[in-house]
Amino acid sequence: MKTTYRIAKAELQVLFYSPVAWLVLVIFALQTGIVYTNLYGALAHKDIVGQATRNITQNIFNNPIDGFFANIQSYLYLYIPLLTMGVISREFNSGSIKLLYSSPINSFQIVLGKYLALIVFAFALIGILGMFCLHGAFTIEHFDYPAVLCALLGLFLLICAYAAVGLFMSSITSYTVVAAIGTLGILALLNLMKSWWQEIAFVRDITYWIALAGRSNTFISGLITSEDLLYFIMVILLFVSFTIIKLQVERKKTAAWATFSRYAITLIVVCMVGYVSALPSCKVYYDTTYSKVNTISENSQKVVDMLKGPLTIHTYVNMLDRHYSYGLPKFYKREAQRFEKYLRFKTDLTLKQTLYYHRANFPYLETRFPELSDSERMDSLKILNDWSFDVKSYDEISDKVDLSGEDYRYVHVLEAANGQKTFLRIFNDMMVHPNEAEVTAAFKRLVMELPKVGFVEGHGERQSNSNQDRGYNMVTQEKTFRHSMLNQGFDFTNISLLSEVPNDIQIMVIAEPRKMYSPVELQNLEKYIARGGNLIIAGEPDVAAQMNEITKEIGVKFLPGTLVHANKDLQPDVIALRPSDEAAKFSFQLEEMKKQNYSLALAGSAVLQFDPSKGFEATTLFRTPASGIWIEKDSFNTIDKLPVLDVEKDESEQEYPAVMALSRTVNDKQQKILVTGDADWLSNKELGINRPKLRAANYYLIAAAFFWLSDGKAPIDMRLAPPIDNKLSSGSWKLMGGLLKIGFPLVLALVGVFIWMRRKAR
Repeated sequence: MKTTYRIAKAELQVLFYSPVAWLVLVIFALQTGIVYTNLYGALAHKDIVGQATRNITQNIFNNPIDGFFANIQSYLYLYIPLLTMGVISREFNSGSIKLLYSSPINSFQIVLGKYLALIVFAFALIGILGMFCLHGAFTIEHFDYPAVLCALLGLFLLICAYAAVGLFMSSITSYTVVAAIGTLGILALLNLMKSWWQEIAFVRDITYWIALAGRSNTFISGLITSEDLLYFIMVILLFVSFTIIKLQVERKKTAAWATFSRYAITLIVVCMVGYVSALPSCKVYYDTTYSKVNTISENSQKVVDMLKGPLTIHTYVNMLDRHYSYGLPKFYKREAQRFEKYLRFKTDLTLKQTLYYHRANFPYLETRFPELSDSERMDSLKILNDWSFDVKSYDEISDKVDLSGEDYRYVHVLEAANGQKTFLRIFNDMMVHPNEAEVTAAFKRLVMELPKVGFVEGHGERQSNSNQDRGYNMVTQEKTFRHSMLNQGFDFTNISLLSEVPNDIQIMVIAEPRKMYSPVELQNLEKYIARGGNLIIAGEPDVAAQMNEITKEIGVKFLPGTLVHANKDLQPDVIALRPSDEAAKFSFQLEEMKKQNYSLALAGSAVLQFDPSKGFEATTLFRTPASGIWIEKDSFNTIDKLPVLDVEKDESEQEYPAVMALSRTVNDKQQKILVTGDADWLSNKELGINRPKLRAANYYLIAAAFFWLSDGKAPIDMRLAPPIDNKLSSGSWKLMGGLLKIGFPLVLALVGVFIWMRRKAR
């Protein structure tokens, strides 16, 4: 090893006595300083003006999209070829390689010594990054050290992998420029391989594993995986071994087949290790972040633990649907990555993909091929897009799955070991694909009976399956709406109170009945309440009489009149209410709503009055402010003029409750009832409307209500440990920012010039 160390020391002297290495360090420090000061400065400005900053370490350093380390990763490949291009090629160019060959030094020692020198330089680059991390550690309260160190490890391994490639390219030519260009070419090749031959199932696993692109992303986000760690180790060993083989072949001439076999055996061994390391059962993970943002929540883990036996995710891709591109074979591995977090806890999870064609809602095809049949359209698309993969007709798969209810859209079908199936959909929003909440809700359908909600019908009530403006279809059963309770783990049905409420109804909804209930219906309602059933009761000012008949058994009364205001920026009867202090304690969803400064929009609301004599306890979740809103007892025109407060009619501005949560204990179970003075707050129209002067977020109350009424079964609680690095102590940031961006690179430049001039003088 002494010989190896001597070679490494000699190589380091050559590196640090040359202006190229110092130029690389200075430019690297300047570029990283600019990136860091831009990111840190943006958050420092927010902190100065009093805006809330949360999870600062993640936002500055570990953000995988535009964080500090992600930015650095994107141009690291430009620096390494400049360092490695002459490591061995200059030995060939100057003829000194013959002296090395004639000395008692073997090829292993030569290569290892030179590579150790490159590793030391990699530490120098990481040291520059460490300076910025050190600044963050001193100025960010509760700095997330493990996550940042994990990212530094990933970048260090990436630099070492680049250096190994550059070392090999330097060994195959005596021209340094060719070695640099060759290194860039190999790195580009390794990045491009991720997209090669993805249509072939077996080959895509190999090319996807070999690809270098994105390998350090997991480290940057704070996750260490055995697969990525082994990948870097194997890539480094591969190219270092190639370099040793190259020098051995140069030193002692061997037959072409022997040389080829050495390279081939080395490559095969590396690929075999890589294949084994990529198997789900062989992977090991460690999430270094404080909040475990790279890991599914504890509730999701509990659901996965309930899944006994293998789980299969069938992906059905309609090539005549506008979402077909998500299921193209070349994107199969990318789509499979969406379930990587679950694969960590469910190693017997299998992904299968089926491509088929059937007419769907795709206006482009209707316009372009109006006269063609489905099969003719498919043939035309194959020719236009040069598709060579197999696509089945829907008739060939219709005996296995019925996709008519999904409108033949891109969809996943989850199949448990017992044969039970459920759908996992994509959605009409910017994210498109399901998040953890939707995936876990679908998994939950396979292992337990989820809450069933019954909507009372027969009196003009609002219905769960109505897509009209006043209906509730959007929040209950709209399949393409992510936040629909159907996609969050609920089932819905319509019920009549002419008979007793079925026992499988866990939540009953009565929304704005336009007619009075009969004595039989009121009796069945009382029976449901008496047995401890949970309810949502949503009224309107003009049906106060019907509502009071319904709510008299729970001690709630709808007062006559409508809540109004005289603010010309909003419709007079549209009331924006912030969650009360009690609401923030009542529900974590409403607590977040309060923190984010969102409001609940009520379009025409009555005022609630509570009588505790019925045995319930009431929590007022939303109430009007003490001034600016009153109960308008007369009819008013909301278009021509604003309502006017009439004191003579006993109208007054004060706090009025509009949303209340009632509870009591019945049969050793807590009964829960939500009463609202408005029935529009969860209607299709209200969820789809956008008022410029109102930051409404009614979904917070929807999620909070259904979560509370279902005893926490759904929607799934996805909360992670809250971040604690939420405070900056930046001090005089302008001065420090200048030192980091200009002063630090300048010091490096002066040190480099000093060493170079001293060396030249000697």
